[in-house]
Amino acid sequence: MSKIVLVGANHAGTAAVNTILDNYENNEVVVFDRNSNISFLGCGMALWIGEQIKGPEGLFYMTKERIEEKGAKVHLETEIQHIDFEKKVVKAVNKNGEVINETYDKLILATGSLPISPKIKGSNLENVQFVKLYQDAQKAIELLPNKDIKRVAVVGAGYIGVELAEAFQRCGKKVTLIDAAESCLTRYYDSEFRKKMEDNLRNKGIDLQFNQMVSEIKGDTKVEGVLTDKGEYDVDMVVLAIGFRPNTDIAKDSLETFKNGAYKVNLNQQTSKEDVYAIGDCATVYDNSIQDTNYIALATNAVRSGIVAGHNVCGTKLESIGVQGSNGISIYDLKMVSTGMTLEVAKSRGYDAESADWADLQKPEFIEDDNTEVMVKIVYDKATRRILGAQMASSIDISMGIHMFSLAIQEQLTIDKLKLLDIFFLPHFNKPYNYITMAALSAK
Repeated sequence: MSKIVLVGANHAGTAAVNTILDNYENNEVVVFDRNSNISFLGCGMALWIGEQIKGPEGLFYMTKERIEEKGAKVHLETEIQHIDFEKKVVKAVNKNGEVINETYDKLILATGSLPISPKIKGSNLENVQFVKLYQDAQKAIELLPNKDIKRVAVVGAGYIGVELAEAFQRCGKKVTLIDAAESCLTRYYDSEFRKKMEDNLRNKGIDLQFNQMVSEIKGDTKVEGVLTDKGEYDVDMVVLAIGFRPNTDIAKDSLETFKNGAYKVNLNQQTSKEDVYAIGDCATVYDNSIQDTNYIALATNAVRSGIVAGHNVCGTKLESIGVQGSNGISIYDLKMVSTGMTLEVAKSRGYDAESADWADLQKPEFIEDDNTEVMVKIVYDKATRRILGAQMASSIDISMGIHMFSLAIQEQLTIDKLKLLDIFFLPHFNKPYNYITMAALSAK
């Protein structure tokens, strides 16, 4: 019998505790989380804000009560004050000020990530928002009926920023999307895909302002505008979606960390201390596209890491098979998915990379209804021919295609293996020469 303490109970922590309780008996499991809820699907916040779903209820898939029914003890609204790694004791303080000292045999850190808070003048003004937690989204929604809030600036044009720009526009707000980069979604897509998303956003009236840094949020008590190094924008609300950093302050001086501060873990999710594991956004991953350690904060990675750690703390040896950073976005019905490296990223990492590109109708031309164009781009290494990444875009759900590319990267498949891949044909689904094989055949 082991005593297992988990710190953090969102996606990674929930996956770990369920793995332990569902598969192993006679362990004592204690869970701490500083929030008042667990398992909140933050990726659904924009849907809630944009009124595309009825409410937040479906964004929770686990509760404190259900975990406790399985046999764990759960402390919510409880802050970790200190971890003594030598004596194996976690010190915490709950919302009532009570001190809890919990010993452990195995410790799992699932402390997640924190939004980057830029040191900008005016960032403490009323109507300046982060959107990370359930409470953040709830506050944003409470502000939306305010007739004085007509114009919203979203700072940061990554996935969350783009999704929020759509959400606020759907609520009738005039939206300005600002980013220091030259475009939106720069980490995930090459220029032709980013251009497609930019046109999509502009067509809905969203004002795109790139290549500029926010220097000040203007106002006396409430937001009145945003000042950048290239212009000034009159807005009534500012949403900061600049990015996230690993939440590792509690143990960064005791455990080995990655260059960005994330806990460095092996394929068993172990940290530099044998009985301490780290999972989710606070930990590193093994990235199959670069074949090295990396940091990729995604809910899917968090869940997988929780499963791996859950089995290992109970004595079952299980190694991660690595990740590719597979991801996707759907904005005004434009669906874009990617996995692995973009061509730009691959070249910046020193690969002699090339891409095979193809755009075609999904089905034969004689299928007049429900037939749309699909874009696909396969990034590969010219020397080894190994697939490094892929991107796809369409108005239809093309996500299964990116799953195949994810597996191809994981298994180090070459671009040439895709050229004669057995992809079935039926006019209802695709063309005899499928866009995936056609892209592969175009590889030099």
